Amino acid sequence: MNYAKIDPNLCKGCRVCINSCPKHCILLGDSINEIGYQYAQFVPGSPCTACGICFYVCPEFGAVTVFKDEEDANG
Repeated sequence: MNYAKIDPNLCKGCRVCINSCPKHCILLGDSINEIGYQYAQFVPGSPCTACGICFYVCPEFGAVTVFKDEEDANG
């Protein structure tokens, strides 16, 4: 399964990844991180294609990591 991992302590809740995701796999969570921001969260089970748009548009380097299921890539 493809997914994006968002580091809650690096995310500043700018919503750029949320607005850029073509499959709507990311939403703004209800929790507040250590620096006082409401942070983005990946929706488990969403139809992520591992396109990487969320990674590329995020202004906080290292806040978003995208994982592609190797089985999907080979199959």
